[in-house]
Amino acid sequence: MNLPNVLTLIRVALIPVLVLVWLTPFQYAGELAALVFVIAALTDWLDGWLARRLSQESAFGAFLDPVADKLMVAAALVLLVDAFDSVLVTLSAIVIIGREIVVSALREWMSEIGQRGHVAVSWLGKVKTATQMLAITVCLALPIEQTLMHPGLWILVVAALLTLWSMGSYLKAAWPHLLPVTEDSAVD
Repeated sequence: MNLPNVLTLIRVALIPVLVLVWLTPFQYAGELAALVFVIAALTDWLDGWLARRLSQESAFGAFLDPVADKLMVAAALVLLVDAFDSVLVTLSAIVIIGREIVVSALREWMSEIGQRGHVAVSWLGKVKTATQMLAITVCLALPIEQTLMHPGLWILVVAALLTLWSMGSYLKAAWPHLLPVTEDSAVD
C-alpha cells in the first residue's frame, strides 16, 4: 500500500459521503456535496501525479484508479438524474455511464489481445473528464431551478458530446483489431 493508492481508496470512501451529504435536508447540502466531489476529483489528479513523481505506480493502483473514477462519476450522475428530472440530464448520464462501460470493456479486450496501447488515455479523454467534473460540480452546487437555464446542465450536455467523440475515437483506434483476419481479408 502506498500514498497514491491510499488517496484512491479515500476517493472511493468519499462516494457514500457525497450521497449522504446530497440527501441530507439542509440549506447548503448541494454546496457541501459539490465540495466533497471536488475533493474526490482532486485526489484523482493527485494520486496519479504522486504515483509518477514518487515512482509508486502499481498494478493495484492502475486497476483501482479508473474504477474509483467511474464509481464517483456514476454515483453523482445518478443523484443528478433524480434531482433534475430532466431528459437532457438523463440522456447525458446514460451516454457518460454507457461510454465508461464500453471503453472499459474495450480496453480490457484490447489488453487481452496485446493491443492495449491502441486505446490508451488520450488528450480528448482528459478534456472529457475535466468537463464532466466541472459539469457535475456546477450541477451539485447550484440550486436546481429553471432547469433549461441551469449552466451545469449545458456543461453536462457538452461533456456528453465530448464523451461520444472520445468513445468514437477509441473505437476507431481499436476497429482494425476488432475484425477477425481471414485469408480472404488479408492483404500482402
